[in-house]
Amino acid sequence: MEIQSPSPDRLSEAFFALADPTRRAILVRLAAGEATVSELVAPFALSQPTISKHLKVLENAGLIEQGRDAQRRPRRLSATALGDVADWVGDFRKQWMGRLDRLETHLGAMKAKET
Repeated sequence: MEIQSPSPDRLSEAFFALADPTRRAILVRLAAGEATVSELVAPFALSQPTISKHLKVLENAGLIEQGRDAQRRPRRLSATALGDVADWVGDFRKQWMGRLDRLETHLGAMKAKET
């Protein structure tokens, strides 16, 4: 089975962004709907510039995008990059599920021989 990767650099950026628990928490918050920087700062004991740096990493990875609503600049999830990560991980999942299915079949055959 050949594992397909959308773009090694893009995928690396996504995994780098996902490696940080604060950035993952921001993604969880944005899954509920778009939010401004000040709304994203509220649940964290971090400064606005620190959250902005996290947002920049997420934006560079393509995981979120910035919108424009009058004076507001809300952030929202971008499904494309998350889809690329899910697809890449999904290829491994399929491979391992196939291996586990074959193991289960083999163990079932061994058990049948014992009886």
